[in-house]
Amino acid sequence: MPIQIIRNDITKMRVDAIVNAANHYLRDGSGVNGAIHKAAGPKLLQETLSLGGCNTGEAKLSGAYDLPCKYVIHTVGPIWNGGNCGEKVLLESCYHNSLDLAVRSCCKTVAFPLISSGIFGYPKAQALRVAMDAISSYLLHHIPDNDLMVYLVLFSKDCFDIGSKLFRSIEQYIDDHYASKAIDPRRKMETAFESDSFFDAKCASPAFPCAPLVMSECAAPYSLEDALEQIDESFSQMVARKIKEKGLKNSDCYKKANIDKKLFSKIYNDIHYKPKKQTALALAVALELSLSETNELLMKAGLAFSHSDKFDIIVEYFIANEKYNIFEINEALFFYDQVLLGSSML
Repeated sequence: MPIQIIRNDITKMRVDAIVNAANHYLRDGSGVNGAIHKAAGPKLLQETLSLGGCNTGEAKLSGAYDLPCKYVIHTVGPIWNGGNCGEKVLLESCYHNSLDLAVRSCCKTVAFPLISSGIFGYPKAQALRVAMDAISSYLLHHIPDNDLMVYLVLFSKDCFDIGSKLFRSIEQYIDDHYASKAIDPRRKMETAFESDSFFDAKCASPAFPCAPLVMSECAAPYSLEDALEQIDESFSQMVARKIKEKGLKNSDCYKKANIDKKLFSKIYNDIHYKPKKQTALALAVALELSLSETNELLMKAGLAFSHSDKFDIIVEYFIANEKYNIFEINEALFFYDQVLLGSSML
């Protein structure tokens, strides 16, 4: 999955490069910058002082020393001055220039903090939105195979503001659909059995009072061979069909699904492939399937929505309301402590 939001200590990330929210002089300081210098040891400061400083929005590369990564990419974020002084463009440049350095250094995995959201005062919710948009835009336009893995490392959920209206809508959808708030289905069956009308016809199936029995004494035997001949299209075949129907390229699909090319190729070329639910739903979102189409796609993978699972209900909410921005969906899932679409969280 090319972008993952995770809660972790960035100095503990075992990736090719971590990004440091640095100051202009590339000296050690407070916050993320101080933590990175402390974990890397004094040799990091010796090198960064030789780099000649760094302008806002730019990025510079150094070794990682005692950190469990190969490189540290230092970038200087903008100081928040109300939002009308070009802060957004400068913050976007931090992400783009850092990713450029990572790609030129042959990095396959990069971890970012939420740049400028500490002592530089950039509102956390806005900083998160800029980060997600900048990273996803870069991957879409500069990484053709979607094979650069980017982690956005957060300490807490206090930067999340998924919108009060959206939050209330999701909460209401969960309240309306969560199975724990509904009548126990076993009790419903017990009530049905107690009803005099449950067996009101000899030709009716006990589970479906008004439905005729599928088999009768006179029906021809139905063999296993007959059943196997009726197998419908597979999960991968339906994905391929929907890509064609939607007029998409394969690369459009896996990028919108936030999965890498290798995983997509495995799915696309293996007629018997059985994906994880978060991968199947990521593809449903990328293909902008309706709720009924999504249920059909899940069924072909041997899966189904469950109203006893908040993950399922939240994704179902977005699909039912035709909201297909996978990064917005993942932000909501992260806020509710659920796995993200495209891949399992670490």
